Parts: sequence; C-alpha cells; structure tokens
Amino acid sequence: MSKSFAVASGADAFVEPSEETRPDFKELKTIEKQRREILLRAELPFWRILMFWSGTCLREIVSDSLVWTTIIIFTGIRIFANVVDYVPESVELLQKTNVGILGGFLSFFLVLFVNQTNGRFLEMYGFSKACSGRIQDVAGLAKTQLPIEIADRLVRHFNAAHIAGYVGLNAIGQGSPYSKTYFFDHYNEEAKLLTPAEMKELSRHDMDHSGLCMKELVTWCQQDVTDARLAGHIDTYQEKFFHEKILDFRAAMDGMYDYTDQPPHFFYIHFLVLLSALYLPLFAIDTAYAGGWGAEKAIGLDILQGIIVFLQCIFVVGLRSLGTKMIDPYGDDLEDLSVINYVEGTLEICATIMGAKQPANKEVSGVTTGLL
Repeated sequence: MSKSFAVASGADAFVEPSEETRPDFKELKTIEKQRREILLRAELPFWRILMFWSGTCLREIVSDSLVWTTIIIFTGIRIFANVVDYVPESVELLQKTNVGILGGFLSFFLVLFVNQTNGRFLEMYGFSKACSGRIQDVAGLAKTQLPIEIADRLVRHFNAAHIAGYVGLNAIGQGSPYSKTYFFDHYNEEAKLLTPAEMKELSRHDMDHSGLCMKELVTWCQQDVTDARLAGHIDTYQEKFFHEKILDFRAAMDGMYDYTDQPPHFFYIHFLVLLSALYLPLFAIDTAYAGGWGAEKAIGLDILQGIIVFLQCIFVVGLRSLGTKMIDPYGDDLEDLSVINYVEGTLEICATIMGAKQPANKEVSGVTTGLL
C-alpha cells in the first residue's frame, strides 16, 4: 500500500496526493526495476534470502515503535531482576496468568487477515492481466479482420484506455503514483496513441482524478467496431465478438476500481492493531517475569528469552504489515504490482501483432504429405 506520496495531517485527516508529489517517470522506472528484481529472489537459497534488506519485513519491524516498546519493557524487567536479590510477590501472581490464550486468538485473526488481503491481491493481479489479455485479443482480431487504418485506430484507443485506467485509480483509495503528466503523456508520446484532436476531446475529463477518461476511450473502441461493421468490414457476429472482448476489459478494469475503493474494514484493522498493542507488552512482561529471579536467574536464559520476545514481535508485526501492504497493490511500494511491466508488455505485444507479416503462401512439394 502506497504511503510515501500520501500526506496526512492529524489522526483522521487525509490529503489527496497531487501531481507534484507523485514520482516522475524516471522514479517510476526505478521502482519498477526493483520490483522485478525482488520477484526473482523467491527461489534463492535461504542464506541469500536472509542477506536482503529491501522488500523484507525487517524494515517495517525496526521502524515500528511497538517492537521497541516491547523489547524495552522486557529489558527493563530483566535488568531489575538481575539487580535485586529477592523474588517480588508479583512473580507468583503473574504465574497464574495465561497470556498464551490471547496469543492464540491474535495469531488466528492475523493469519486470517493476511489470507484475506492475499486473496484481494491475487484477484487484482488477475484483473490487471485480464486487461492486458483482452487488448491482445482485440489486436489479433483487428489485425486479421479489419483494414489496417481501422485496426490501428482501434488498438491505439484500447491501449490508451488501459493506461488511462491506471491513472484514474488516483481518484479512489489511497491514491496512485501514476499521473497523466508523468505516465500517460509519456506513453502517449512514445507510442502515438492519441492525436492532438483526440486529446482535446478528452480534456473535459480530469484524468488524474477520475476514471471517466478510461470509460470514454472504451466507448470509442466500441464505436470503432460498430463503424467497421457499418462499413461492411465485419458482420454482426464478428462485431459481437469484438464487443464482448472490449466489455470484458472494462469489467476487469472496474474490478480493480471496486477493490481499490473498498479496502478491508477499518474496524477490523483497528481491532488487530489494538490486540497487537495490548498483547506484545503483556507477552514481554510475562516472559520477563518467567526468566528467573534470585538464585534462578541466568544471563544465558535472559538472552534466550529476549530472542523469543523479538521473534514474537516479528511474527505479530510482520504479519500485520504484510497484510496491510497487500491491501492496495497499485501504489509505489516495492511489493506492489508491476504496472509498468504490464503496460509496456501489452504495447510491445500489440506492436508485434499489428506488424506481423506472414510469408507468401506458396505450394511446396511434399509438405502436405509430410504433415499427414
């Protein structure tokens, strides 16, 4: 979930990211490169995985105040235990408590939370790949069934709708790092997607704060198909097939918008944060008091218990952070989806499809017999 370009003032205030606060195209490409590198780490040996810092839970853990508060509580109690020579009465009382029950409930809810957000993440990944797939489908159909001028216009409009859709995500949820100036305009200039007249027609919509540009461009694609049918280039059956692919694209893009607009309930997230904030200090106190007093205390045991407390912090804070990061996969975190890769891959494939040239079909002696 993107945080670096969203600025909040006060506990309940949220300031929508402006174009100036969002990364330019060079910064987006740098983030994208790091994302692709992180994806390749998954199959590395365990010792090499442990050597990384970026894209890991360590950054979240060391910057979380709850982790340090928990460790300080444990350390303070153990220092006190090693200074005094008597056993406080509170030690016997704490032996009757059972913090483990709370830990069991918290573990269940944390794992459930991560499972739910992971499901959202994979669904949204599926929507992104479906958008790319439908564009490729239409490009293939247009190349083989339409005159080159009409096919080129249809594919240009469709790719423009794809890119505009990602820019429009800035209007909802946590915002988007992809802006019209630094994202859409770059690809529009590079791939010559829309003419100046077409850009002027779309200017009545605020692409940075609305998904309406994407919606209109999709309608343009449908109009292109209808015009091709009216001109006699395709029949009604072929037209229907084109429309189905275009509307499937719009449905996938709408799915991305729907999920982004409705994250997991804040009530649920607050519940998890509250449980974590209560459980970890209690776990630190319980573990520290069980570390030995008087003649039973030992430095080695203190170190071992301290490691256990730190591991519990990694488990609780790590799972909570993992689930939170997967809520919005269209931000600027290194763990988010590779939007630039999807856009550039789709443009490259469409260019290949539209430029495909089959060699002349000449009869070659023996070919048919050989195939049979």
